Amino acid sequence: AAIVSSGAYTAVDKAESDVLTAWKVNALAPAALAVVAAAQDIPLIHLSTDYVFDGSKPAPYLEGDPLAPLGVYGASKLGGEMAVRTTAPRHVILRTAWVVSPHGVNFIRTMLRLAETRDRLGVVDDQRGCPTAAGDIAEAVLALVDRMTGDRDAATGTYHFVNAGEATWCELARHVFARSAEAGGKTPTVDAITTADYPTPARRPANSRLDTGRITRDFGLRPRPWRDAVDDVLAQLLGNRANGGPR
Repeated sequence: AAIVSSGAYTAVDKAESDVLTAWKVNALAPAALAVVAAAQDIPLIHLSTDYVFDGSKPAPYLEGDPLAPLGVYGASKLGGEMAVRTTAPRHVILRTAWVVSPHGVNFIRTMLRLAETRDRLGVVDDQRGCPTAAGDIAEAVLALVDRMTGDRDAATGTYHFVNAGEATWCELARHVFARSAEAGGKTPTVDAITTADYPTPARRPANSRLDTGRITRDFGLRPRPWRDAVDDVLAQLLGNRANGGPR
């Protein structure tokens, strides 16, 4: 058996005004699960985020780099990390970033929705990260569960998992619309803008790139290129549209 914890309050902007809920879900809930994991002597895999960093590093972040969240969301996720790290001996904290999926609220679905009504979009081009498919994260978590339940001496600690390569939000949007165009979808013009041009309640890291070398060395997990992962997400979404399914 194993416990998988996410701290699932992911409304980054809302967290700035809903501080107590963010901390309850992202820090106190993982803390409670960590107590159970420790008492039962079972592994705990806890999902965390690039938002524990401030984004000022010019290179991809390593697991041991200084932690300096810019807002409530990142701080609450860091609280969850600390609870797991100090309570459950057999744990993996898995940081990821820029998660996209055919389901739920995420950047790709938002872009395709906006394309239905707009001919031109401004998208931030001075934040860099690693677009990552939720399905790839799930497969990584399952691999970690198998390893940790089958081997009491399996590595523990903090790891990064994102799809390989990097992009800005603007570059990701243009890739999305290029694939949409190939499928006969609408393709608005994408204008590059700055973070300052698109103010939000919560500050975003300018650099969200995460180095995945450690998880490859310790667990043999090699994330595939982000374009391949994003194309799989788009294939499902654009296929749904062509068949009249949910958007």
